[in-house]
Amino acid sequence: MLDLLKANYSPIFEEKLIEEIAQVASLRDFHEGDILIDFGDYIKKMPLLLNGAIKILREDFDEGELLLYFIEKGDTCAMTMACCMGETKSEIRAVAETEGQLLMIPVSKMEDWLGKYKSWRNFVFNSYNNRLKEMLSAIDSLAFMNMDERLLNYLFDKSKINKTKFIQNTHQEIAYDLHTSRVVISRLLKALENQGKIRLHRASIELIK
Repeated sequence: MLDLLKANYSPIFEEKLIEEIAQVASLRDFHEGDILIDFGDYIKKMPLLLNGAIKILREDFDEGELLLYFIEKGDTCAMTMACCMGETKSEIRAVAETEGQLLMIPVSKMEDWLGKYKSWRNFVFNSYNNRLKEMLSAIDSLAFMNMDERLLNYLFDKSKINKTKFIQNTHQEIAYDLHTSRVVISRLLKALENQGKIRLHRASIELIK
């Protein structure tokens, strides 16, 4: 694990911090679709993503879910950290977008390192800042964007995360993430195709520009 940590975090964390992480963290593999954190869970360890991608969903008042943001290699989830620190139940669901690996760090060490390592403090504060910006972006999207704009942004995010211009999700899965109906998504995808922005295939959606 030490070599894996050095390969991913040598430019970010001090060597002694990397050594401590290797001593106390547990390694977890995950597969696409795995629920890593669910609503109502008590979170005892903080996840640190080594590779892969995870989407973070928020439960809404209609018992549906809303996509907040994606986390990628090197990231952590600020809302998870807040639950860890406050010993409160999770208000998010973390679902694996791709297969990957993450490290689970005990909460006690997470608090200890805040006072011990400047690089860890910077990492935590930057993570909070980045996730806050993404949540504000999600709020702006809901408040000010039409559904077709939200859909196109969603497709570009999926393309970036999966490093391909082909989106494999079904219309129903997209509707679920954007908290709307499959009929609406199918209609908007057809409109985007007519505008020359995407190309619809039998089992995928191809981004053109």
